[in-house]
Parts: sequence; structure tokens; C-alpha cells
Amino acid sequence: MSIHTKIVDDLVANDISFVTTVPCKQLAGVIDEIDARSEIYHIPSNKEDEGMGLCAGAFMGGKRPAIIMQNTAIGVTINTLATLTQFYRMPLPMLISYRGELREPVACQVEMAVHTKALLNQLNIPTYHFHKESDANELDAILKYTFMCNKPVAILTDASFWGGYGDQ
Repeated sequence: MSIHTKIVDDLVANDISFVTTVPCKQLAGVIDEIDARSEIYHIPSNKEDEGMGLCAGAFMGGKRPAIIMQNTAIGVTINTLATLTQFYRMPLPMLISYRGELREPVACQVEMAVHTKALLNQLNIPTYHFHKESDANELDAILKYTFMCNKPVAILTDASFWGGYGDQ
């Protein structure tokens, strides 16, 4: 089974029926798998904070939502996370490609990587970092946790988790 299938299987097993995504090369396989599943209503977003608003609406409408995004947009989501998601105690699994670490080929990605974990920590958002495929075995428990405690949860997936940048 591919890692993309395993991730989406875990989403479905946890009754996540609404997913919004922002395009990302590393997450493209997961996004394709979501598109292929009739159990998940997929709405692509232009921006991550817009996607969080869509997830809030889905949650208020009785759905279990998730967002798939890059860490480089954490900065634009701070207000939405604090004043909407956290204030109203909305569970929101965030599957996040963690760009900007060693061997990153795009220099501008590095700066946000330096701040990502600190910003999530400042917001008291539980954060898990997947480095290797076997780390995905924790996803089911993480999803159960976010819906049990009604909190957003960040799952950071770095390039090594997805197989590197093509030269590794």
C-alpha cells in the first residue's frame, strides 16, 4: 500500500468527510488519492486561511474536516487558527508539508521553516513531525486525539518522509 493510500485510509477511518487542499508538489499524491475517494468531499483552496474557513463551515455543518497545506503559509493562518479554530474549539487535522530543511532546493522556503514549530508552539497546537514512512503509523491516533480534545493538530511531513527532493 502506498503512503498516500494509507494516509487517506486513516482520514476515512476517522470519519473525515471534508478536506480542503492548497497545491503542493510533496502532497500531490495524497491530494490525488483524496480526489479518487467518494467518501471525501474535496474543495481546493486558493489560500490556507481561506481553507481553514471552509473547514470551519464544514465542521459547523456536522462534517469532520481536515486541511492539507505547506508550512510556508503558517504565518497567514495565525489569526484564523487563534480567533476561529481555537476560540470555537474546532478540531482540525492539518497535514503540512514541512519545506525548508536540509537539502531544500528553494531558498525562500528556508525562512519559514525556521519559524514554523515556534509559531505552532506559541499557539499551543500539538505538533507531530513525520520523518520516515513508518511515522505515519501514528496518524490514526493523532486523528483520534484531535477530535477527542477539539483542537487543531499539526502533522509536519518533511521531504525525507516523501522520499527526498529527488537527489537523495
